[in-house]
Amino acid sequence: MDQVTINEVGPRDGLQNIKNILSVHERYRLIRSLEESGIEFLEIGSFVSDKAVPPMKDTDKLINKLGNVDNYSVLVPNKKGYEKAKNHKVKEVCTVLCMTDSMNLKNINQNIEDTLKELKQIFNDSSQHSIKTKCYVSVAFHCPYDGKVEPSYVQDVVGSLIDFKVDEIVIADTIGAANPKEVRYLLNSLLAVYTETQFSCHFHDTCALGLANVYASLEAGIRKFDSCIGGLGGCPFAPNSSGNLATEDLVGMLDMMNINTGINIDKLITSRELASQLTKLSLTGRMY
Repeated sequence: MDQVTINEVGPRDGLQNIKNILSVHERYRLIRSLEESGIEFLEIGSFVSDKAVPPMKDTDKLINKLGNVDNYSVLVPNKKGYEKAKNHKVKEVCTVLCMTDSMNLKNINQNIEDTLKELKQIFNDSSQHSIKTKCYVSVAFHCPYDGKVEPSYVQDVVGSLIDFKVDEIVIADTIGAANPKEVRYLLNSLLAVYTETQFSCHFHDTCALGLANVYASLEAGIRKFDSCIGGLGGCPFAPNSSGNLATEDLVGMLDMMNINTGINIDKLITSRELASQLTKLSLTGRMY
């Protein structure tokens, strides 16, 4: 049976833009529930400005409450965030690089050139402290400010990131505007040069094409995907970036295709019910 790894981003990407901010204990409960469903890898929070992204406040306290952080990752938008993660013994950090200056400035207040310089410093340091790194190649297909992103530009940036020795690159359709043809083209061009184990994909479901884009990625050779319980989420700095691809929909489709994820769909639905209760939002996937 084929195998796919799912990285649950609900505790970070799913919660970062909600109005009803969860307490550390509520975030802890959600993470433990998701783990009980069989999810092994989770992005649990971010070290960002409390003022810019209030729901991610006290991620340090959440890490302390969770204890063992071997299978958890956190988002770090800059060197300052990275240093905080390192000080809390985090084993994997997620960085971000948007494919247009407009989006990068909105998201992390830097142009692409300056971000690349900072990422090189982070990756150099992380290799000396046995910290795994991934980089979200954000708005890899379309930008809410500048429109379509040229695949050749994404290829060039990916080449730089691989030269910097990043462990994993996440091709992210941040606003959910990509279609399967675009996804297949970009991934095929990347995998013609690099190995599929260096990449994963992150899709939003704005245009109801999340699952179709996963299928195109599977055909290209990708075997790792981000998803979010209940389809929560959306970037606070990207207009019209509605929720992420729902984890229960992704697991449901893969189950139908006889592709193993190690995740129990019934327990996953229980986690969604808890997420709905905690966020006070009506959450439902397209399949369940």
